[in-house]
This record gives sequence, structure tokens and C-alpha cells, in this order.
Amino acid sequence: MSRQRAPKKSETVEIRLSHPVKTAFMDRCRAEGRTASDAIRQFIEAELAGGARPRAKTLSGWRALVVAAVAGLALGAVAAPSLAQSNGPGAERFERLDRNHDGVLSRDEYLAR
Repeated sequence: MSRQRAPKKSETVEIRLSHPVKTAFMDRCRAEGRTASDAIRQFIEAELAGGARPRAKTLSGWRALVVAAVAGLALGAVAAPSLAQSNGPGAERFERLDRNHDGVLSRDEYLAR
């Protein structure tokens, strides 16, 4: 009875990685007791076996910008009242500089210090 051999591994794929990513990958492979080549082969085989999978939806372009803007506005709305009523170490100095006491330091008020 003849045993069928696995096909010879003769092809290569070159990829570029940053040094920290490569080092982390090699460390993980070493910790798992396998070679980097084996880990990459397993990944490729799993991808091929899985076929076309739907990609996770990601926010693109304008949508991501709108989401970031809304999040920033929400955070500002929460933080602004507490910052405006600050009684910290700079509050007394600010009060001295804000001559018309409108809560805003104008250029003229700043230069008149």
C-alpha cells in the first residue's frame, strides 16, 4: 500500500510588515509552538475554505465624519457647563482679566493685563 504524499511547498508570498508587528507575530507563533509559515498557511487555507464572507460594515467618509462630529458635540455639551463654572486655581486670575465679566476673554482684555 503506497502512502500519498502531500504536495511539495514550493511557492512563496512576500508581505511587508512593520518591525513591531513582525516581532509580535513571531513571538506569538513561538509561544504557540508553531512556525510563522505554518500559521500563515493555516490562515490562507481557512480563508479559502470559508469562501466569500460578507465584510463587516464600516463607516466611510462623510458618515464617519458626521458620527465623530456628533460624538464631539455630545461630549462638549456634557463637559462645557462644568468647565465654565470652574473654581480652580486659574478662575481668580480669569476674573481679573475679564474686565466686563461676560465670561469671555477678548483680545483687548488680554492685552490690557
